[in-house]
Amino acid sequence: MIERLQKYMAKCGVASRRKCEEIIGSGRVQVNDIVITEFGYKVDLEKDTVYVDGKKINLEENKIYIALNKPVGYLSAVKDDRGKKTIIELVDVKERIYPIGRLDYDTSGLILLTNDGEIYNRVIHPRQEVNKVYIAAVKGIPSKEEMKRFSYGIDIGDYVTAPATIKILEENSKGCNLKITIHEGKNRQVRRMCAAINHPVITLQRISIGNIKLGDLNVGSYRYLTESEMNYLFSL
Repeated sequence: MIERLQKYMAKCGVASRRKCEEIIGSGRVQVNDIVITEFGYKVDLEKDTVYVDGKKINLEENKIYIALNKPVGYLSAVKDDRGKKTIIELVDVKERIYPIGRLDYDTSGLILLTNDGEIYNRVIHPRQEVNKVYIAAVKGIPSKEEMKRFSYGIDIGDYVTAPATIKILEENSKGCNLKITIHEGKNRQVRRMCAAINHPVITLQRISIGNIKLGDLNVGSYRYLTESEMNYLFSL
């Protein structure tokens, strides 16, 4: 069977396909005794042996799909060279897994992890427009005009966002809690959108990704996806 190198690496649980391309480009991948740096390279799964950082990789037979309630103060990464805590430290599985997308260091809530490169690509691909729902505590109370600007799409400096939904859940002495739904995943997007209407975020939590809900999962805890949740991912 012939397969593109980055796709094979993703299936082996090395990383997402996009991250695998970065690994290939940095010269860390060897097929048999040749260092490969081209993304379109194809491997023969019956004849070729692939090494990443000098270690042989093999197909992951056991596919893992996990929902984690990420705490504030953890990076959405497999490892960090600066010594910061990562969400992988919170999950006790023997398979090499990686996060689907990311949450900011200061943001809590639902994040998915897997070793299935195909599912990763389905969830993050822009054409899927998978809704992500957040609860944001912000300073002040947005006016109707500010909420209208937010919902139509707003300039966040280097990008104009797609239409989003915004709803005031409750008001308090410091501001209010908002329910915000977006389907994009730009860096710190919700925070930047709120700042653009002059209501900076105090705390931010993601409560759902598509049909997968955070529910009552404790902060720092994880669970395996249910059969219906996995069927939802496979249907994307």
